[in-house]
Amino acid sequence: MTEPTMIEARDLTKYYGPFVAVERVRFAIPRGQIVAFLGPNGAGKTTTMKMLTGYLAPSAGSAHIAGLNVHRDRLPAMRALGYLPENGPLYPDMTAAELLRFFGEAREIESGRLTARIEEVTALCALDQVLEKPIGKLSRGLRQRVGVAQALLHDPDVLVMDEPTAGLDPNQIREFRRNIRRLGAEKTVLISTHILREVEAVADRVLLVHRGRLVFDGAPAELSRDGSLEETFYRLTAADAAEADGASSTREAA
Repeated sequence: MTEPTMIEARDLTKYYGPFVAVERVRFAIPRGQIVAFLGPNGAGKTTTMKMLTGYLAPSAGSAHIAGLNVHRDRLPAMRALGYLPENGPLYPDMTAAELLRFFGEAREIESGRLTARIEEVTALCALDQVLEKPIGKLSRGLRQRVGVAQALLHDPDVLVMDEPTAGLDPNQIREFRRNIRRLGAEKTVLISTHILREVEAVADRVLLVHRGRLVFDGAPAELSRDGSLEETFYRLTAADAAEADGASSTREAA
């Protein structure tokens, strides 16, 4: 039986004046798939994710979560979505417990269920020892784990995470990968990254963007079929590196 499509980009396009940040990106992700959204810095990953999650309006095309247009049916779509931005909005004066309860109440989660969900995500993200500490006093890695916890709080069907392992130490990254693989058995997960090890460790599928365009869509094994992931990544995005070197040489000559 075919799984329903949970994340869909339909010719997503974003212009900033004459600059094309994202151009006609199209893909569909079914339930139960973990997808790595891969690309060099500045390739359009974050812009695409913001359009997919309704935080940025596209110049053309549309984004859909759980079959819902995120701009036309924003509130129902957001109930199905857990989103971790690259720099998530955490309030430094709140404790981790206060912030999770604040987000839960904002999402109108019933009090008894909210208490249970806070306990569940606290265990999942290993936050037991820091729940009563102000977020402003936590390390970057711990703040990232609080961000992941708030994204999971309402038990969404879809998770979209932008650079979720940034700031985590190796042990925390290993634990995060284990949790993502477990969550991927029942949820749809889209993870933006430029770390190739993340692709090999957790992804069922890779979407590779370059200069705002989708240039590869397939399994990690297909991406590395003719060499290592690093080699294929460089080959598909080499123009950026060459242009950056040329620009640097021009500046030095000037």
